[in-house]
Amino acid sequence: MADQTHRDPREELVEHLGALRAFAMSLTRNSAAADDLVQDTIEKAWKNMDKFQPGTNLRAWLFTIQRNAFYSIRRKAKREVADVDGAMAASLSERPAHDGRLAMNDFRKAFEQLPDEQREALMLVGASGFAYEEAAEMCGVAVGTIKSRANRGRRRLAELMGLDPNEDPVIGDTTNDSVMSASQSRQG
Repeated sequence: MADQTHRDPREELVEHLGALRAFAMSLTRNSAAADDLVQDTIEKAWKNMDKFQPGTNLRAWLFTIQRNAFYSIRRKAKREVADVDGAMAASLSERPAHDGRLAMNDFRKAFEQLPDEQREALMLVGASGFAYEEAAEMCGVAVGTIKSRANRGRRRLAELMGLDPNEDPVIGDTTNDSVMSASQSRQG
């Protein structure tokens, strides 16, 4: 019976592609770079599947690989400057048709102004639904650090968007999914 509860993790990889793509988009802010990052993540996970411990959180393991890959790429490309004026990024997005109270374009602009650490924390605990403890483990920091980064990120988003400090500017999963779906359908 125990063998049936633990599927081969390789079979589960596809189930996490959407979340990996969303997290990659939040890190790279570029559709093509996000696709490359997801591909690198899956390739590294596949090659290192023997290091994954069955019964643990595969999604957290994949996000950790992706985060590490992103920062490795970033360190290598530190001297490169791409899309300085944001023209390419702006052409890859559009205002979603949803009932949300926030204008997605304003949110995107404000979200892009956050430091990497705050964006990462908000994506992990806000949009991706990880517990603070899981996000802290993935980022290699204390739980309090993740909580602090997420809180500072939320406050800064509210400030940048001119919202009341008590309003939560983070857009929920359904809105995020609709934006990601629209973005992916334009590329396909």
